[in-house]
Amino acid sequence: MPVLELLQAGLAGRLQPINLRISNGDRIVLLGRSGAGKSSLISLCNGALQPDQGRLLWQGQPFLQRSRRQRCELGTLWQDLRLVEELTAIQNIQAGALGRHDLLWAVRNLLGLLDPAPCMQAVNAVGLEPDLLNKPVLNLSGGQRQRVALARLLHQMPQLVLADEPLSALDPVLADDVLATLLQAPACLISLHRPELMHRFNRVLGLRQGKLVLNKHPDAVTESDLKWLYSES
Repeated sequence: MPVLELLQAGLAGRLQPINLRISNGDRIVLLGRSGAGKSSLISLCNGALQPDQGRLLWQGQPFLQRSRRQRCELGTLWQDLRLVEELTAIQNIQAGALGRHDLLWAVRNLLGLLDPAPCMQAVNAVGLEPDLLNKPVLNLSGGQRQRVALARLLHQMPQLVLADEPLSALDPVLADDVLATLLQAPACLISLHRPELMHRFNRVLGLRQGKLVLNKHPDAVTESDLKWLYSES
């Protein structure tokens, strides 16, 4: 059974009705020009935007009818990272576990690291230096902040990862590390501006003017497909 389904789901003025099914094992890259609707599709898939028509199903049930814990099995790496600037790196990373705990745990966690082992496992996975963990995020570099956001996502332990342009403004080495980490998730949908990376995925989706126009295995995508996908007219 698919973990996520869009059934004729659309957003007025942004996305035409789309049918999309994502199952465990899917490694999907989302391609298209700026303004094609990629960010809107990510926001539709994670429930940040509600469809004007159609439905979003998570694990076979309407997304908003699932429990908070179940909805947190879907994780998003936003383009703007959405870190809490005033909190330390480790506090931001620990926020990834909030969906599995109650408010009392969240308050206690701000006062001192609880259950540190899985948190440190996420820290080690992204190569974040230990001396940065107790620094406020606002004092970190762009690359360090990216690693904090990625560690927070890993600590969430999602079944499906959604990522909106996660490689933008990253140096080649860090970009490769981030992509490799995201591809280890049980399933992922990643928006990119780099079609040359599509062969690291097993499925390619293409958006053009808010319409899903491409849904193929990378080996079946032609130069003509890409040229049309990125053309202005």
